[in-house]
Amino acid sequence: MSDDVSPVPNRNGASAHHHAPRYTSSHIPLAQAPGPAGQPGHQHTAIQHPTVPTTPPAFGGPTASPFPPVPAVPEPARLRVVVADDNPVVRAGLGVLLSGRADIQVVAEAADGREAYERTLQHRPDVVLLDVRMPGVDGISALPHLVGLAPVLMLTYSRESEIVHEALRLGAGGYLVHGEFTADQLVRAVRDTKDGRANFTATAADALLAHMRLGSAPPRGPLPEGLGSALTAAPLPVHPAPRPLETSESLSQLQPSVGQSSLSGGSVPIPNRQQYKLSSREVEVMDLIASGMSNQQIAATCFISEKTVKNHINRIFTKLHSTTRSEAIAHWLGTAPRDPGRQP
Repeated sequence: MSDDVSPVPNRNGASAHHHAPRYTSSHIPLAQAPGPAGQPGHQHTAIQHPTVPTTPPAFGGPTASPFPPVPAVPEPARLRVVVADDNPVVRAGLGVLLSGRADIQVVAEAADGREAYERTLQHRPDVVLLDVRMPGVDGISALPHLVGLAPVLMLTYSRESEIVHEALRLGAGGYLVHGEFTADQLVRAVRDTKDGRANFTATAADALLAHMRLGSAPPRGPLPEGLGSALTAAPLPVHPAPRPLETSESLSQLQPSVGQSSLSGGSVPIPNRQQYKLSSREVEVMDLIASGMSNQQIAATCFISEKTVKNHINRIFTKLHSTTRSEAIAHWLGTAPRDPGRQP
């Protein structure tokens, strides 16, 4: 008898040969069912269990989402800055400081006023940081050409009072002196300049306050080291952007009338300002108007809102019987022609 054959009794007691399986099965056999009394149970054939899928099939196939996909949120545009300074270390430091902010990007650098104008014309930045003393074309000379292209924030070591006055007269949107501000204050000033808000460090603010207390426009003498005269012979081409007028005339149109009052020859009579009965605050505002400041610059100097400045100006115009800034300045400086038919 071979090894793989073993006798198994059947229902009649007769033995039957069953061959043992010749392979190993992973099927799970059922337990032996009991046979008749006294007889061993018979062995059932192993049953193969179907494989159960790990993931049940989706009912009815894939279902589309009832909500549309959320569009990607575009990144906000970064504030673009041109840095003009003849010191490469200062330019590099400002570039690292400002470009390290998520919303600011230094798009170009310049070593003098002419380069600043060319870079500004090329890149059309949101703000220009401008030094005063630079070789070739200085910052004061380039300033009137730059303000027609972008807001300008003076960022300099120059702290002389006459330079501060001239920079603001020519349209600078703020004046910061190195060593008087922190990195965060500089970043805030750059953002404010782009939005039309003026910033001044202590030295510049003191110069403005000192001028305000004088009660009259300071004499327009030569600036230190000939600043502002570099472009007298060969000025840069000007490409002014359209700018809103204040009342009926722009600030640039007012400057000649102010300058002519002191250059027309002869002595100018001292005006009797008491006749206008301006309040102390209105006197301060009128002095700043006469110096050529805009409403924004007056607000920053007096630490009041632009709306309050406009309210003061309306009352000043009424008391000075004026309808324009230039007319009010002429009355205030005593250069307006006398009209005998109208009371002051």
